[in-house]
Amino acid sequence: MADTKDATSSNQMWGGRFASGPDAIMEEINASIGFDKKLFAQDIRGSIAHATMLAEKGIISHQDKGKIVEGLNTIMSEIESGRFEFSRQLEDIHMNIEARLSVLIGPAAGRLHTARSRNDQVALDFRLWVKEELVKTEAMLTALIAAFLDRAEEHAETVMPGFTHLQTAQPVTFGHHCMAYVEMFGRDRARVRHAIDHLDESPIGAAALAGTGFPIDRHMTAKALGFREPTRNSIDTVSDRDFALEFLSVAAICAMHLSRLAEEIVLWSTPQFGFVRLSDAFSTGSSIMPQKKNPDAAELVRAKTGRINGSLVALLTIMKGLPLAYSKDMQEDKEQVFDAAENLELAIAAMTGMMRDMTIRTDRMRAAAGSGYSTATDLADWLVREAGLPFRDAHHATGHAVALAEKKGCELAELSLEELQAINPAITQNVFDVLTVDASVASRQSFGGTAPSEVRKQIAYWRNRN
Repeated sequence: MADTKDATSSNQMWGGRFASGPDAIMEEINASIGFDKKLFAQDIRGSIAHATMLAEKGIISHQDKGKIVEGLNTIMSEIESGRFEFSRQLEDIHMNIEARLSVLIGPAAGRLHTARSRNDQVALDFRLWVKEELVKTEAMLTALIAAFLDRAEEHAETVMPGFTHLQTAQPVTFGHHCMAYVEMFGRDRARVRHAIDHLDESPIGAAALAGTGFPIDRHMTAKALGFREPTRNSIDTVSDRDFALEFLSVAAICAMHLSRLAEEIVLWSTPQFGFVRLSDAFSTGSSIMPQKKNPDAAELVRAKTGRINGSLVALLTIMKGLPLAYSKDMQEDKEQVFDAAENLELAIAAMTGMMRDMTIRTDRMRAAAGSGYSTATDLADWLVREAGLPFRDAHHATGHAVALAEKKGCELAELSLEELQAINPAITQNVFDVLTVDASVASRQSFGGTAPSEVRKQIAYWRNRN
């Protein structure tokens, strides 16, 4: 009776969910099959390459290699068709596949794990998955850039207000504004490409941490798996998750860019701005206010950034205190990357759709382009260029002109020549040629400027860029 009572007390201490006590707790915290089964294709691909190399080097027989490859292909079909039964008791994707392989081909399955460890095996699977995801992200960013290039070409001459501090600053073109995002997402794509280059080394063959005494050929497996070369230090190989951190860093920066764009879309779609009208495909209504058309897709893209940033911080925190080489803490890496990848894909796809579908309200943009005395800088520049004033004096005179226009409740171009000459007698009738938003925009022909001619040059540059 005493033994039964002690066991019951122990179970109650562990909590109702864990009826079997500490063993159930350990299974719950240790098993990763719930999420790392996503790596099944990479695991099978890596195992086939490893078995092929073992056979070529005479470490296992070609007969056993043939059985292993056939069995792994069968398992691949079973998983893809949904017929494979994953077991939590077998902990992870590697042991689930190996156990099934043993059932299918018998003792030959036990030879597959020769000259490798789960440490280098999981490093390989995860690298392959991240590399494939980066390739997919690169293609999605290319599609997003193409959407912006199309919009920039369409609106190379569409004037709109340019902002600093969210205050009207100077007139720009919507095409120029679109090209700012082309630059942003172009940098993101470059970072993706750099990340692919950095991780393009094969970990398999590093074994647990010290390499192996078997006469393996790591260059052979690296080539078979599409890597540039094998990694060069077995300790670093199994303890490195820089490739995952770099993916998350790239994802976080890209998500931040998407969020900035989303914020602008949210603002621009309000009645107060009215610069764009979102399609029904990327908007929702209100359950109580029938007039509402909410930019929910943009808002959710904006929110995804926090989630992706959290994944980066989580993995940085997981890795920061780990001694070399492998520690079980590193099992927590995959969920962060999987979640960030899924949400980044969704955010890029949503933004690409929004940019292609939204209606640009050029009339509202033009009406707002001249507000807030946006051509004041053009007046100051004219005073420097035509009247020979030092820029600080021109700035001061322009400030007086703005104050006068503000007092009269009119725009700069609506001030009379006499009123402007009272501020500075060097002003002539020609000044009115630069006080329109079209003239202002057309004059900004410096490299990378907002002039339509310059915008078109940059569009051509990006269309010819890989």
